[in-house]
Amino acid sequence: MLAPKERKIFCMNNIARVGLDKFRKGYEITENVNEAAGILVRSADMLTMEFHEGLRAIARAGAGVNNIPIERCSENGIVVFNTPGANANSVKELVIAGLLLASRDISGGVQWVRDNASNPDIAKLTEKAKKNFAGCEIEGKTLGVIGLGAIGVKVANAAVSLGMNVIGYDPYLSLRSAWMLSPMVKHSDNPEDVYASSDYVTIHVPAMESTKRMINSEVIAKMKTGIKILNFARDVLVDEEALRDALTNGQVGKYISDFPNSVSANLPNTIILPHLGASTEEAEDNCAIMAAIQLQDYLDNGNITNSVNYPELNAGVCGAEARVAILHRNIPNMLSQITSFFGNNNLNIEHLLNKARGSYAYTLLDISHKMPDDTADRLREINGVLRVRRVKERS
Repeated sequence: MLAPKERKIFCMNNIARVGLDKFRKGYEITENVNEAAGILVRSADMLTMEFHEGLRAIARAGAGVNNIPIERCSENGIVVFNTPGANANSVKELVIAGLLLASRDISGGVQWVRDNASNPDIAKLTEKAKKNFAGCEIEGKTLGVIGLGAIGVKVANAAVSLGMNVIGYDPYLSLRSAWMLSPMVKHSDNPEDVYASSDYVTIHVPAMESTKRMINSEVIAKMKTGIKILNFARDVLVDEEALRDALTNGQVGKYISDFPNSVSANLPNTIILPHLGASTEEAEDNCAIMAAIQLQDYLDNGNITNSVNYPELNAGVCGAEARVAILHRNIPNMLSQITSFFGNNNLNIEHLLNKARGSYAYTLLDISHKMPDDTADRLREINGVLRVRRVKERS
């Protein structure tokens, strides 16, 4: 039979026990990162971290991966996973809270009560003071949703349920998201239409070079005067220096963000939360479970689900004599060189899957015969091969 290998996992952060319990017998949580086949991480900074040769995968218990050196991992044949959608409901609920905070000066009212708590006439003063914290209802207002992924779809649907008019923009809208999106959500092919027609704009896109400072002075100028901007995605998506001017002159009425930094924490007319989006027990459990399952499936079977640097590929559980996984560059003649190697060594390929993603590709092969001991070393000699794993072999 195919004997499961013993493997060690290192946790860069505290990972929910319910996730760690998903690892089968034979897995061990180690305190020595240099002996780990896989790493589980949440927010720990790995950008300057050195990786030992035996590290095969990193699983981020969350969606954002800006704390992981993706390109360096790709070059070293280290697959990086994230857990999209696992914390989507948690973030959605906080975005809805953000909508209400942006509409009515709830935080100002709370602070007023605290400041006047010792005044015996607080009840009488309340009737005079409350007009200073009045706002508007969100029902009937227009919400623009930029990015209709797992979180954006949930936010859009929830806003529809609250009686809002919702218009969304996402040039890469997936079939899954399209099926889940309420038919009441209007989809626009032009983000400028969203900015111009919305009373509120909420951002739900990943932080990439192409999206950094996407909300800048030019974009803000196209928005309604008094627009409320919600950012529960990443702080770098907004040019916060340009935002300062817009908040000061009233072009932007309110900015609600989940990312405090030295700029945002000092902006006027803002409510900045301490990165609470995924800070619920349920979200942490969901992320930990998904990360552990994906990491184990890759280490045990070579299957890739929700990787941010290599293509998704699933061959199920190996029933052949052996399985070998090859991470390589997406360049011409790679597949023919790989298959020729097995043919030249009289090794029959029972099943083969190959897929590319950008500059990188992945090939997974089930072999009908026992492979020579030097198979991995010889495959690595092919120009463009980054890593070879003998995933499973019959004992």
